[in-house]
Amino acid sequence: MNAFKAYDIRGVWGEELTTEIVYQIGYFFPQIIPCRQVLIGRDVRLSSDEMFIALSNGLRDAGIDVLDAGLSTTPMIYWGTGKFNLDASIMITASHNEAKYNGLKFSGAGVEPIGYDNGLNKIEELIESETEIVKKIRGKLDFFEVSKYYLKFLEGYKSDFSELNIAIDCSNGMSSLFVHDLFGSDVHYLNDELDGNFPAHEPNPLLPENQVQIKDAVLVNKCNAGLIFDGDADRVMFIDEKGQFVSPDLIIALLGHYFFEERKEQGMVVQDIRTSKAVAEYLKQFNAEVAIWKVGRTFGATKLKELDGIYGGELAGHYYFKDFYYSDSGLLAALLVLRVLLRFAKQETTFSELIEQISSYANTGEVNFRIEQKQEAMDAVKNYFMEYEPPLNFLDVDGYRLDFEDWWFNIRPSNTEPYLRFLAEAKTKELLDVKTKIIFDIIGKYS
Repeated sequence: MNAFKAYDIRGVWGEELTTEIVYQIGYFFPQIIPCRQVLIGRDVRLSSDEMFIALSNGLRDAGIDVLDAGLSTTPMIYWGTGKFNLDASIMITASHNEAKYNGLKFSGAGVEPIGYDNGLNKIEELIESETEIVKKIRGKLDFFEVSKYYLKFLEGYKSDFSELNIAIDCSNGMSSLFVHDLFGSDVHYLNDELDGNFPAHEPNPLLPENQVQIKDAVLVNKCNAGLIFDGDADRVMFIDEKGQFVSPDLIIALLGHYFFEERKEQGMVVQDIRTSKAVAEYLKQFNAEVAIWKVGRTFGATKLKELDGIYGGELAGHYYFKDFYYSDSGLLAALLVLRVLLRFAKQETTFSELIEQISSYANTGEVNFRIEQKQEAMDAVKNYFMEYEPPLNFLDVDGYRLDFEDWWFNIRPSNTEPYLRFLAEAKTKELLDVKTKIIFDIIGKYS
């Protein structure tokens, strides 16, 4: 089934996902994830209410009580699952995808991420095998207040940001529920009205075309920083005072000032396999240990918990926190980053100057190749360098990462899309160009 992905379930509503499929997902969920009650939140997409009815009916027909959190951010549902010690939760959202999509994100007890390898595959098998549905004593449906408690939690991380000039783009998504309470009225807000049509732009802050408005707002209003959230507010990305997009992995380094310098904590930081070498190099000043792991919440949050780490992050703009049940929150990350920027602004250090102190590497950004022979292309690239330029370090936890003295690269198959993804970084642009030409020529043979 096309909608079943590595980390969640997601597809075009009415085609890859239907009320019948969502009902079956709800019904079979407790057979795979033991639970007596399930917390459900939903985003503002036009299909979310219909999905909620189908999902809750499936759960209730399986004898499970449903706790309805109403309109929610995805992190609010993670937090509510942990805070109230609930058996499981499901968030109805397609995150950053365009309006015609919808989906489901799952957590078990202890906010354990549930992906394809630890549960969704079995639900898919039950649906495809046409397992009989036998309705049980119907579970209850109750509204469950989470938002006011979640807001109170986030307010514990607020600072007086009045000395900062900030622009925030909510992408007409779920961060709109909380931004005014958290950041105040003296902010340049964009697209802060909930609208499941996403009329301003798709709720994907990684795409340059979706950053145009926030970049313009930063420059026109001479802001210290700009923030842009995705549709379900589990991700946030940043624009510096020059209107430049800040690579999300470098924010992992920036957060070290809060956790290791301000809070005096000690412990592990988890980063994904695409993260710049500059992050670990910068965090050395705090004596922080860095672990590299796979891409995706299912892997990143689980690894952070396994290591009992302090926090972690991804190139895609996810930031995980021990204080947040090892899960990700765009709003919490935003509060902490602005706290750091406020401190440096008082020292007359701008956002761009701070980022320049973290990294001076030349970077390709993530490049996508649409090819069928993904594994063969990956192996050909790896084998070339193993023979002609053996790396100082080699990782194969998520595709391949090869580190050399002055450069590195990661090549990996996408878990959610039909692409081979590539990213490289080098001390100079000239070196980067030389190495990427070699790699692109090899990959080109498999196009």
